[in-house]
Amino acid sequence: MKVKKIYKYLMISFGALLLGSCTSTEVDVKFDENATERLSGRKKELNDLLLSSADGWKAVYYTDSTQLGGWTHLFKFLPKGEVDMASDFTIGTNTDTGIYRSQYEMQMGSTVSLVFTTQNRIHLLSDAGNSPTAALLAKGYLGDFQFYYYGEKNGEIIFRTNRNGHFLRFVKATAQDWTDLTKNKATISSLNGDMFSPLFRLMETNDGTATHQFEFDYNTNARFGTAYSLEPGSQEAYDLAFAFTPTGIVSKLPVTVKDQKLTNFIFDSATNSFVATGTNGVKATIKYTNTPPAITDDYKLLLSGKGNPQVVVGYIAANLYTAPTTSDYFRYLINKVNATLPATQSIARVQVVFNNVPNGTYIQYQFNGGKATIVHWLTTQEDAVNKTIILKDDGWNTTAANYNFLKDIDNELVNSKGFYIKKESFRITYSNPIYTLTSAASSFRMTAYQL
Repeated sequence: MKVKKIYKYLMISFGALLLGSCTSTEVDVKFDENATERLSGRKKELNDLLLSSADGWKAVYYTDSTQLGGWTHLFKFLPKGEVDMASDFTIGTNTDTGIYRSQYEMQMGSTVSLVFTTQNRIHLLSDAGNSPTAALLAKGYLGDFQFYYYGEKNGEIIFRTNRNGHFLRFVKATAQDWTDLTKNKATISSLNGDMFSPLFRLMETNDGTATHQFEFDYNTNARFGTAYSLEPGSQEAYDLAFAFTPTGIVSKLPVTVKDQKLTNFIFDSATNSFVATGTNGVKATIKYTNTPPAITDDYKLLLSGKGNPQVVVGYIAANLYTAPTTSDYFRYLINKVNATLPATQSIARVQVVFNNVPNGTYIQYQFNGGKATIVHWLTTQEDAVNKTIILKDDGWNTTAANYNFLKDIDNELVNSKGFYIKKESFRITYSNPIYTLTSAASSFRMTAYQL
């Protein structure tokens, strides 16, 4: 009997509770108010933090360190939703570290987020029109301009990006950070090089007892490089995601040498190289070189006096000026020659004839616009140690007054260290084999058809 009464009272109580939950909104109202209050509190907290640093905030933004480097941004948040911003983002050869003002907001959703609402430097990383690699075509640099606030820790503001959920930390900037940002330009230029810089890069590691060499491929727009071991049979390789400082480069991905993780490469102006130094002789060096990482014996096919048949290789301006293997320095010299000619004339071909019977080896400079061909007669010499062919002067078919305008480009072709010759595996426009003639002394590289 008592059990039945207890059961009855329990059922009545449960009904009352259920009825109350269906008819009263008091609890829901309180929950909504608390959530709103909580977000409003977080919004004020973030706003106070952003305004609290006298010299603003600094962030090195790696949007995706598996394929991109990092970009330094400085922010000075101002009242009324304004922000002054600067970065070391590079477009082409231009690194603009100027300060620009725009708008920002703190928006509330499931959490509080910082949103840069009008165009500024941060938007260059989210613009789909800026694509640093073919793989990122129409994706840009994978960057964001909305950052979800996760709190403050040890004086840093912690955000998570909207696009890919990566953490991003704002650290307090100093007045020196704003002054030093423009100094990143020189470091960027030193790593990127110019048309006079050697065409190839190496990374060397030293474990304290032995040196190991790696071919280093670097994408200047992506700020990302890959180093491949040049030692036969070795599969060792490294990815490096670079951000720049006034004194060097920092890779988010380390180079590990004898269990030491090297990330900070300091620029050495004396050797034009970047050196990361560990302990006990451990270091890694990134440097330029005129020597290709893989040298072929293809030059042997062109040597005189070896019973070789005639081979003709020719740069044809209409097809090969824009070839990816034609160096900027070569193009510069072609343009320099064309600038000396009448408007109706220009270089059509630079053609090297090897082992012609009976004329031997010679360079033919052929022109558009009716100008006569100019010939430089040559002999060849082998440098078997360095695997180059050296073209040596043996006279011209005209007087110096008629060929002096060609001297700058001709001096590169007839240089004392010679050329590395490579028969390439790709084709351009036509089915003719492609040869590259790469100077052992400079950044001169001519792309030519076998004719």
